[in-house]
Formats: sequence, structure tokens, C-alpha cells
Amino acid sequence: ESEYVRQYRSKLRQLRKELAEFIDKINCNPILVRLAWHDSGTFDRTIGVNRFPQCGGANGSIRFKQELSHGANAGLNKAINYLKPFKEKYPEISWADLIQLASVTAVEHAGGPLIPIRFGRVDTSTESECPPEGNLPDANAPFAGGRDPDAATHLRRVFYRMGFNDQEIVALSGAHTLGRAFKERSGTVNEGYGDRTATDYTRSDAKNIRSDNKSGVGMSGGRSWSKDWLTFNEKYYEDVKSGHKELLQLSTDKILFVDPQFRK
Repeated sequence: ESEYVRQYRSKLRQLRKELAEFIDKINCNPILVRLAWHDSGTFDRTIGVNRFPQCGGANGSIRFKQELSHGANAGLNKAINYLKPFKEKYPEISWADLIQLASVTAVEHAGGPLIPIRFGRVDTSTESECPPEGNLPDANAPFAGGRDPDAATHLRRVFYRMGFNDQEIVALSGAHTLGRAFKERSGTVNEGYGDRTATDYTRSDAKNIRSDNKSGVGMSGGRSWSKDWLTFNEKYYEDVKSGHKELLQLSTDKILFVDPQFRK
């Protein structure tokens, strides 16, 4: 192993440690996971990885204003701003790698598994390399502007394009166990920023939200899919199925319990 590789590994370990400390302080696990998903969720396997960056994927393009302005990415400029100081301190780490490392660190911090990750992702260089809008799934009808007749069809069209099967669609949907929706972002809920319209689980004084049961929820407000929305577990499936009035159930969540293939 060369000296360069040893130093690179050392910097990655230190970066991961600093990210974990930051996440622990800010309680920003969900938005970092969402950022990584939205950067990678533009991938189109039909184009092929040999055609970079046209194929989309985890290439750091979401850092550009053009892509951040997509409707599905509302609010993610906050996550980019969280990571800018880390990028400045570790310039040799690509934006694409930094975004994905922040996400897996956030999952582990929330009580989830230590996810194996490889490094060496190449960043896009300019805004002209950003993918077109419309690659990510809609939450409710009309799906793809009316192109897809129902939630199941829509999920399959979007995720099959990335190479996922039905089982993997259901598993990936479980990431909603972390986080909330806000009126000011997706607009799928009436609850906005702050305590004024928060639910019992998203108020600033909510208890048992983190996996370690420490106090704090970060910025309060919004509506969560799960009661303990800063904990990575399988509660999403139970909580969505329960129909709890204080929790979020989108059309693309509920269809997982209706469609015969998803239910398998």
C-alpha cells in the first residue's frame, strides 16, 4: 500500500469521525440520507455507466443550484451547506464520496448497520452535467404528471430504471423510518417548520426519538412516518400500516401493503 493510499484512508477515517460528531450534535441524520438518495437516485441503467455523467447516479451533481432547484430537492441546500466545511477541509474527497459517506455515517449513528462503502466516485464538473428533472418518485398522484396511472406502476417505472426489483423497492422505502416531510418542502403535509404545527413526535420536546434516547430533535416541526424518526429500524412498516393520525402515510407508502407483489 502506497503512502498516498495510507494518507487517503487516514483522512477518510478522520472525516467519518468528524461527520459522526456533527450529526450527533445537529440531529441531521434524515436530511443527509435524503441528500445521498437524491444524488444517486437519478441513475439510469438503460444509458449505462460507460456514458458518464449522462447515466446520472452518485456523482455530486446535486451540489449545483440547477439540480437543487428541482421540486423533489426542496430544502436540500441545507444539507449541502452542512457539508461544505467538510469539503473545504478535505478537498481531495469528492463531493460524491462525501455525500455518500455522510449518509452511511448518519444511518450508523441512528442505530443502523455499518454499511460497507467504496470510494473513488468522480464528480460532475458543471451545471450542464446535471440530470433533467423528474427522475425521482412522486409521493402522491398525479404520478409523473399523469404518465403513470397509479402508485405501484410509478414506483416500478422509476426504480426498475435504476435496476431495483420489487423486494428492493420495499426495502428502500423503509428508509422513510428516518425523517419527516414539511409543508415548506414537499408540501405533502400541513405541518411546517417549528412547534406551532408540529405533531406529538416532531415537537422540540418530543422524547425517545433518537436511538440512544438522548434528548433533542434538531429543528422541530413537520410530520414523520415513524414515531422514533431519528432511529434506524423497521418501525416504518408497522407505523405506516397502523394508519396513526399523527404519522405520515403517502400513496407510495400505502401501496406497499396493497400490491400483491410488494406484499410478498
